Amino acid sequence: MNAEGIQRSALLLMSLGEDEAAEVLKFLAPREVQKIGAAMASIKNVTREQLESVLDDFCTEAEEHSAINFVSDDYIRSVLTKALGNDKAAGLIERILQGGDTSGIEGLKWMDSGAVAELIRNEHPQIIATILVHLDRDQASEVLSFFTERLRNDVILRIATLDGIQPAALRELNDVLTKLLSGSDNIKRSPMGGIRTAAEILNFMGSVNEVSVIENIKTYDNELAQKIIDQMFVFENLLDIDDRGIQSLLKEIESESLIIALKGAPPELRDKFLGNMSQRAADLLREDLESRGPVRVSEVETEQKKILQIVRRLSDAGEIVISGKADDSFI
Repeated sequence: MNAEGIQRSALLLMSLGEDEAAEVLKFLAPREVQKIGAAMASIKNVTREQLESVLDDFCTEAEEHSAINFVSDDYIRSVLTKALGNDKAAGLIERILQGGDTSGIEGLKWMDSGAVAELIRNEHPQIIATILVHLDRDQASEVLSFFTERLRNDVILRIATLDGIQPAALRELNDVLTKLLSGSDNIKRSPMGGIRTAAEILNFMGSVNEVSVIENIKTYDNELAQKIIDQMFVFENLLDIDDRGIQSLLKEIESESLIIALKGAPPELRDKFLGNMSQRAADLLREDLESRGPVRVSEVETEQKKILQIVRRLSDAGEIVISGKADDSFI
C-alpha cells in the first residue's frame, strides 16, 4: 500500500463509525494497521473535496458521511482497542500518539522499524536473524537498513543458511517468546529462514545494500549467493509475465508510480506495458514519460519495488504467473 493509499484508507475509516472502522481493521496485518493508524493520527485538516473524492471511490452515499470529528485521540484509541484488543492496541496506541514500547517477537510487528533495530542491534547476529525471519519481509528489510554494513551482511548470510529454529532457541531470546512456542518442548522446529526468506528480504532492500549483501555472500559461498539471486524477482523480470498478467497488474498500479518506475526501465519493458493499454492510455503514458524531467534513481527504485510488491501479491493470489528467473542480480 503506497502513501496515497494509506492516507485515503485513513480518511475512509475516519468517515465510518467506530464499530465499522474496527471491523475493517481486524482484517489488516500489523504493518497495515500501524501505517493507517499513524495516518489517522496525523490527519488535521481535510477539505470537503478531499473527503468526497475518497468516499466516491467506496460509497454511493458520500454526502451522509461528510461531517466527521477529526484529530480525536479518543476515537483512535477506541477504534484500535475494539479491533485489536487491549493488549495489542496498547503498545500501538502509545507508539502512534505518544511513542512507546512493546516486547516479544509478536510485539515487534507493531513497532516502528527504527525502534526494532535499536532494540535488537546489540544482540548476537544469530539472534537477530532468528527474530527477523518472524517479521514481515518489508519490515525485516527496513530493520536491516538501520544496521552497519558488516552486521547487515552477517545477518542476511545467517538467514540464508538458517534451516529451522528449535523452540529452545526461541525461549532464550526472552520470556515473552513462550507465545510462539505454545509452552511445549515437543514442538517441531519451525520452517523459518532459508534461501527464499533471504531473497524476499533482499527484494525490499535498496540496490546499494543489496549489492553489498550479495557480494559478501559470494565470498562465503558463491553457489549459495546464486541460489538467492535465482529466487529474487527484479523489475526487468516483468518481461516474463504474459499479457494477461500485465493487464491485471495495470489495474493495481497508480499511474504516477508507473511513470516513475518506467523512467528507469529498458525500452522493451516500456513497450510491454504500452502494448497492454488502450491506445488513449498508451498515448497519455508516452506523453507523461517524455515530459517528465529527470528523476532520482532512488525514486525510481522505490516505485519499482512497490510494483514488485504488487506482483508478488498477485502471484500469491494466483492472478499472475511468474515464469522467469532473475538473470541479473540487482535492480
